[in-house]
Amino acid sequence: MIATVLTVCGQDGSTAYNFLNITSSARIYGLGGVNISLVDDDITVVDQNPALLGAEMSGTISLNYMRYLGGSNFAGVRYGHSVGERGAWSAAVQYFGYGSMKEAGPDGIVTGTFSPKDVSFSGMYSHDITSRLRGGIALKAIYSGYADFSAFALATDLGINYYDPDRDLSLSVVVANLGGQVKRFAEHYDRLPVDVRLGWSQTFGSFPVRFSITAWNLTKWKLPYLETGDGSGTDNPEVKDSFGSNLFRHLVFGLDLVSSPNYYISLGYNYKTRTDMATYSRSFLSGFSLGAGLNVRSLKLGLAFAQPHKGGTSLMFNISYNLSDLLNRQ
Repeated sequence: MIATVLTVCGQDGSTAYNFLNITSSARIYGLGGVNISLVDDDITVVDQNPALLGAEMSGTISLNYMRYLGGSNFAGVRYGHSVGERGAWSAAVQYFGYGSMKEAGPDGIVTGTFSPKDVSFSGMYSHDITSRLRGGIALKAIYSGYADFSAFALATDLGINYYDPDRDLSLSVVVANLGGQVKRFAEHYDRLPVDVRLGWSQTFGSFPVRFSITAWNLTKWKLPYLETGDGSGTDNPEVKDSFGSNLFRHLVFGLDLVSSPNYYISLGYNYKTRTDMATYSRSFLSGFSLGAGLNVRSLKLGLAFAQPHKGGTSLMFNISYNLSDLLNRQ
């Protein structure tokens, strides 16, 4: 049984730098945490797909903060600007702090505390290939510091988006986190979470709800997990590896109310998040996320909430402002 458990954990945890999969957008977090096809005048969504960046976001600066599980705190800033009529660039810094932890020597004696952290610096460029097709590339430099150890990695995201405004139909493909370590922690090489993702978003007629489905983790089919039931029994954890389980662990579903350009309300469901927390202390809300946003002239506010585990609630907040509008008024 121990060998089976190790196999399951290895299949789903064989890479490092998995913080790169945590969005900095409250809009996206409210839609399940992964969405590469949401076309909107919102610069926060471009961390999912560089092809979502556009000249319409020129002059926009955005700040984000997230209170994550286990006392972790994430924060960052992003700015975007147009390049001619068909291009745009963006720069961002994202910080991932995991709180204070005890530091011990090989003999197990505690010698103090340390605060592990990861920092990602990114630059992005997008270009309108046609009136409906846009491509983008993002380059990321990643620094990690854990006690006396540090590492450095380089990664790139490649994305393309097709958008039909007549049907409000958006289709996207992203290859994420291509790259590797330049400086290792020690002798062991840690792999980046390279991924291929497909996305679809669309509204239908006058119905004021946008539907989204994102397929991710497409570099591997099998994503088994352990199920321990309600925790009241004494049975060993059961490995779940059926066709249906693997299929839905690749999919993230999202709905957002778009009846007005002044606000949105979003709901997401991530089956992988729910099954990753498949223990007796998993909450009913595990896997679900809720978001809301308000647009007031040049100011955009976004808030998202999720409870992946009964013992942990996560909150994310975004604030964006278009500096170009401010300059034009002067």
